[in-house]
Amino acid sequence: MKTIYIIVGVILFTYFSYRTYRFAKLDDGLAEKIQNGAIILDVRTKKEYDMGHIKGSTNISLGTIRERYTELDSNRTYITTCSHGLRSVKAENILKEKGFKNVFNGGAWSDLEKTIIDK
Repeated sequence: MKTIYIIVGVILFTYFSYRTYRFAKLDDGLAEKIQNGAIILDVRTKKEYDMGHIKGSTNISLGTIRERYTELDSNRTYITTCSHGLRSVKAENILKEKGFKNVFNGGAWSDLEKTIIDK
C-alpha cells in the first residue's frame, strides 16, 4: 500500500510540475508571436480537432506530420499545440529536424487559447 501512495505522489508531483512549467512557458511571448502572424498548428487527430480547436488554427495530425510538413512554409513561425502538450513537443522536434527554424511548443490547445484571449 505504501508503494501505491509513493507512485501516486510521484505522478501528482510530475503532473503539477509540468502544468506549472507549461503555464510559465505559455506566457513567454506566444501570444505576441501569434499577433505577429505565427500559425497555430494543431497536431491532434481530425476527430479531436473537430471536437474543439483554436479558431484559425491549422490541423495536421502528429501521425501525418512527417509526410505533410511540405505543406508548410519553413520561413513562417509555427506554434504547435495538442490536447496536453506531449504531441506538440514531438511535432516541434520533427519540424525542427526538417529545417524549420521558428517553431515553438504551445502546449495544450485549451491553455494556449486562454493565453491568447487574456492578452
